[in-house]
Amino acid sequence: MMAMRYDIRLTIDYIYESPAAGARQILHVMPLAIEGRQRLIAGSLQVEPKPAMRQDRLDFFGNALTELAFTEPHSDITIVLKARVEVSGSAAPRAPSPDLPGLASALDVHADLGPRSPLHFLAPSPYAEPVRDIAHWARTHLQPGAQVAAIVERLGLALHREMRFDAEATTVSTPAAEAFASRHGVCQDFTHIMIIALRSLGIPAGYVSGYLRTLPPPGKERLEGADAMHAWVSAWCGPDAGWVEYDPTNALFPRDGHIVAAYGRDYADLAPVRGAMRIAGGQTTEQYVDVVPVEEPVA
Repeated sequence: MMAMRYDIRLTIDYIYESPAAGARQILHVMPLAIEGRQRLIAGSLQVEPKPAMRQDRLDFFGNALTELAFTEPHSDITIVLKARVEVSGSAAPRAPSPDLPGLASALDVHADLGPRSPLHFLAPSPYAEPVRDIAHWARTHLQPGAQVAAIVERLGLALHREMRFDAEATTVSTPAAEAFASRHGVCQDFTHIMIIALRSLGIPAGYVSGYLRTLPPPGKERLEGADAMHAWVSAWCGPDAGWVEYDPTNALFPRDGHIVAAYGRDYADLAPVRGAMRIAGGQTTEQYVDVVPVEEPVA
């Protein structure tokens, strides 16, 4: 598989109706380095106004985390990420996976509790609470004796067929049950629904946040800021296949157009920006993302 290099630029602007007296923010936006798949060549994260405190570290799951504290009144915050990344691998299955009873047996003897242990990705989480209708839907798509990786793909394809992408249909706080009932939403909704479906079958599943290269319609120029932060699913398919990723919004296994920023149980673990502030009045936010190939594919 050929490697692709990209320049990524993410700009997030927050504008407040009245100055915030103070704020604390946690950012998960820097692309990861993943052995055999993704190389972070360079990356920088700039914040204006300058925070009183900044700490760059790794969270429990091994994601790059930036913690900020603002103590002076401020009317806006601008966050700018710049990164160059090389993507050379696929997240598709590379080895056979067991059927569901075989997976359950493998999990019974799994003792590792490290950051990528599948045991962390079986239980309910804040954005992926059990939903009876989703669990029933998942069971209706099972085929006897199917390998776990095939189940992942089958559910992802079914969700893609039955759900309609609608950028105006939901917000970040819309419950997965509501998006599933209406059968429309954004990538976050597709991802949380699929996570709930997989966990209901005993398949460990988590949330992947990252960047997606988008292509303009034929004959049209690419627009700056037209790319987007994206979300898709990571599922543990047994000790041989390991973690496999699937993008139900686009019905495919991620390849060189998906750039991983963070892994977690659901959106709560790795929201691009999360925090609290002392403020009277509301706020507006705007986000712009550019994912631009920097050269021809690298051999």
